[in-house]
Amino acid sequence: MKTTRTSILILLGVALAGCQALTPDHSPSATGDCNAAAVQELVGKQASPELLDQSRRDSGARVARLLRPGDVVTLEYNAQRLNLTTDEDGRIQRVSCG
Repeated sequence: MKTTRTSILILLGVALAGCQALTPDHSPSATGDCNAAAVQELVGKQASPELLDQSRRDSGARVARLLRPGDVVTLEYNAQRLNLTTDEDGRIQRVSCG
């Protein structure tokens, strides 16, 4: 009787363990990592606060910033940040993460 109960408990434990996800979700949207490829079509468009916010959401990034010529920027890499680099007229020249 005791062996039967132990066997049943082991089988139930194995069955419940099989219900768990084996790999965590590391997709950009789940981790907040930036995907610049998703917003490359922005190159050549006029930058605006609305476009910056929309591109942040579309890229999966947690934060976004506009980089204009002459701006002082931090050099640390942040995989969760989208960068939109513009020219003097505010047209987007480059889209990158970091």
